[in-house]
Amino acid sequence: MPNNPCLHCGACCALFRVSFYWTETDEANHGGVPWEMTVKINDFCVAMKGTEQHPPRCGALIGEIGRKVFCSIYGQRSSTCREFEPSWTQYHPNPRCNQARLRWGLKPLSPDSWDDTGGLPKAA
Repeated sequence: MPNNPCLHCGACCALFRVSFYWTETDEANHGGVPWEMTVKINDFCVAMKGTEQHPPRCGALIGEIGRKVFCSIYGQRSSTCREFEPSWTQYHPNPRCNQARLRWGLKPLSPDSWDDTGGLPKAA
């Protein structure tokens, strides 16, 4: 079974502000990001609660960074989260993923990080 290092990381959820257009919330979109988990940034954008403060940590992140984590609203997460590519999921590093991991004292991901047998994720 492929290894998912994101389930042992969570660093991106505790370094960057997660902002997105307010219509991605369940106020405007059934099944969207729960409104109560957001904070208004301006008339058009909201952010995940916790990511607008210093130090940031998304209110939907459960667990200990670098050990075991999960997103409590994974199926309802914003496009910002859906579009964030961890390093090597698309066969190249992501400097922002590496930055987040380093901030939390974690090594950057490598191609070997994604598979228990030491290979890249399987192409779709």
